[in-house]
Amino acid sequence: MAPPRLRPPPESIDELLERARGLSGTALKDVLRDLGLTASADPVRTKGSAGETLERALGASGGSAQVLDFPELGVELKTIPVTADGAPLESTYVCTLSLADAELQEWDTSWVRAKLARVLFVPLVGEHGLAWQERVVGAPLLWSPTDEQDGVLRGDFDDVVGLIGVGRVEELTAHRGRWLQVRPKARDGSARALAWGSDGEAIATVPRGFYLRARFTGALLADPAALPD
Repeated sequence: MAPPRLRPPPESIDELLERARGLSGTALKDVLRDLGLTASADPVRTKGSAGETLERALGASGGSAQVLDFPELGVELKTIPVTADGAPLESTYVCTLSLADAELQEWDTSWVRAKLARVLFVPLVGEHGLAWQERVVGAPLLWSPTDEQDGVLRGDFDDVVGLIGVGRVEELTAHRGRWLQVRPKARDGSARALAWGSDGEAIATVPRGFYLRARFTGALLADPAALPD
């Protein structure tokens, strides 16, 4: 079998958008084939996911938890499985949440805000339960938060880090946050992260990550300036 084909990083936003639009209407299994990959390929190299397939197809050069997918362009790639009418099927993972130093974090300098500063959303169309390889790439959206959207996201962030900062991390559930929520993020149930209790004691808790609610991303796909309830 020929080695997987690697695309060079796009040199401009326009080139990135042209590549993304060129994939619209294509099933992910065909994107895999064009890249010389299969869904059962070496998981270390392809990880068998829709997101990493699109990263390869678009020429993403990031690959690190602390590097944007397209660092030269300041763009993060997020794929969203949606139904035929554009309704997201799940929330969208943004990044991990550092629990041990949450009280020191500020929205303006946070990694979650950097990740959301400029996002290329790519819908992957197909009904619930459809294998990801069978999903079809939809029309991409390059999005940056408006001032109003940034304000809501800031409020959600401040609420989260404030709760953790006073030692109430175990009260943090996915119900908090208008658009930006926090949910467990770990490979399995045995993973633990360091946090601090209300009396300053060290506690081991489930790792968490920031996610965008499905109602928010669904609204964005229809109107990039949306302010859903």
